[in-house]
Amino acid sequence: MTEANQGKPKISQGLIEFDSEFFDITKTINILSAVNPTNFDQQKKTFFDSHFSIEPEFTYDGSKLDVFATKRKLLNLPLENVVDEDLSEIYFDTINSYLDKVDQFNSIGTNDFIYDSLRYFGEPTQKDIGNAKFILHLPGNLNEENEEVLKFEEIKQILVDFAEVNELPYNLKIEENMIANALVSGNTIKLNKNAKLSISDTNALAQHEIGVHLVTTLNARKQPLRILEIGNPLNTMTQEGLAILSEYLSDNLTIKRLKILALRVVAVQSMIKEKSFRKSFLLLKEEYGASNDIAFAVCSRIYRGGGFVKDYLYMQGFHKMLNAYENEPNFDLLFTGKTSIDYLPQITNLIEKGILQKPQYVSTIFKQPESLSEIKQYIAHAIK
Repeated sequence: MTEANQGKPKISQGLIEFDSEFFDITKTINILSAVNPTNFDQQKKTFFDSHFSIEPEFTYDGSKLDVFATKRKLLNLPLENVVDEDLSEIYFDTINSYLDKVDQFNSIGTNDFIYDSLRYFGEPTQKDIGNAKFILHLPGNLNEENEEVLKFEEIKQILVDFAEVNELPYNLKIEENMIANALVSGNTIKLNKNAKLSISDTNALAQHEIGVHLVTTLNARKQPLRILEIGNPLNTMTQEGLAILSEYLSDNLTIKRLKILALRVVAVQSMIKEKSFRKSFLLLKEEYGASNDIAFAVCSRIYRGGGFVKDYLYMQGFHKMLNAYENEPNFDLLFTGKTSIDYLPQITNLIEKGILQKPQYVSTIFKQPESLSEIKQYIAHAIK
């Protein structure tokens, strides 16, 4: 045994089996994919044709879990096989979070989904609303395009080039019925065939989806355990915050993009209060000047599944990740997998103990950020 390996804990077979069993139970619970409507384009046309008078009725693929059986499997996991305190805490909290996720997954498309979503993600605070209104009152036309819109093949090529230059293994899948312009599921980049993006938007998308979401997936898969592929509880704020931070550091976070993130916060608050797609849509149009397309896209993200509130966390996450980037010495360890900053102390300890590994991939933009204007820096740091 070399000196470097002395004292490093051995990962027991019991722990590996526990971890694998946990992963097998959770691997089919993919809420982000499940809430993607199967009739988005058709409902958008119907809504516009009705002059915004008919509430959209989104449909979903209908996958369901046996709630009782799944929860029983989660509760029967032999947590006693996890002897390390840091690891045990992460597993315990993650199991509990998945007990809520099971309810959330099964209520997609029902009136209960919004309540399950609120229980899991929480709701915007007054500080969140204040941040959103600050951004929305900044100068600049929300609907103005300062750059030429790229063709689909150009968008695809930028994303492919980004992944290949950074030597990131990936699959690419073209989708025709997505709300988002792109998203990463596992190591698959799903790209919306109808995406309409400028060069800045596309570069931001590459940093966001590939430079963060794909990177953290790949790093999680390099770990000896799959717990960081399963993901820390409530990792959305950290993961999306890192993704927005990557847009900012690469100088691709435009005022328009910030305003769209702010609209999501306002739309979540409206949904909780009004529970009416039409009223939220008209609020974004009439009070904040959003175009029909932007208002519909934002509201569709918020109302999908029956009320998916997670989008208010992007701006809060950006604030927290910017602060961590500037002040946290172990910031890079957030890329170890689907981490939450709340568990960074435990993850740091587990890496020091040799149970987890440092991230293999970290996007270069976090090491070599672009030079940002004082105005952009001021706006970013004004978000509290």
